[in-house]
Amino acid sequence: MKKRQVHASVKDERLIEKRRDQMIKGAVSLFKEKGFHRTTTREIAKEAGFSIGTLYEYIRTKEDVLYLVCDRIYDQVGERLQEELDMKRGNLESLKSAIRYYFRVMDEMQDEVLVMYQEAKSLSKDALPYVLNKELAMVAMFEQVIRNCMTAEGISMKEQQIQLMAHNIFVQGQMWGFRRWVLHRHFELEAYIEGQIELLVHGLTKGENVKNGSLSSN
Repeated sequence: MKKRQVHASVKDERLIEKRRDQMIKGAVSLFKEKGFHRTTTREIAKEAGFSIGTLYEYIRTKEDVLYLVCDRIYDQVGERLQEELDMKRGNLESLKSAIRYYFRVMDEMQDEVLVMYQEAKSLSKDALPYVLNKELAMVAMFEQVIRNCMTAEGISMKEQQIQLMAHNIFVQGQMWGFRRWVLHRHFELEAYIEGQIELLVHGLTKGENVKNGSLSSN
């Protein structure tokens, strides 16, 4: 799907990028604290460090701000995953390494993840499918890493099982952010990551022992 165009009366692309970056950071903080619907554009402008008049030079509506927030978050996560995931390597250790990396990115972006889960439902009908397709593209990256792992390790899985596991990885990483109110009481980040990997790999190998990235039967 095509990227939605957000109107700006300013023509300087670098200035647009700078101002929208400020706007996004301010909006994430406010949406986390107050929610999208209770936050005003005037508050977003103040949090971003400029006037309400300046704000409307870069957007038309508050919904534009929410779209920019969600779009930017998915772009940042997708770009970092694309750089890290090595699609050519396919062993089990590569998969575990990819999961660790993704979970750590989710830790760094906890506030953004929380805002997306709370507020993405408020996106307009034309914006929501575009944003959600970005998420599916990232899930597809994990699907490919899992397929490569299956080939390298000689494991047989149905396509639906691969898809389900990829979605599980994606959601378990995000859960560290939107369930942090309880998870952070019981887990340090690394303990959470290794615990989730153990559960995911156990399902992947159907209970077979996993040692040093290789498989052996019980």
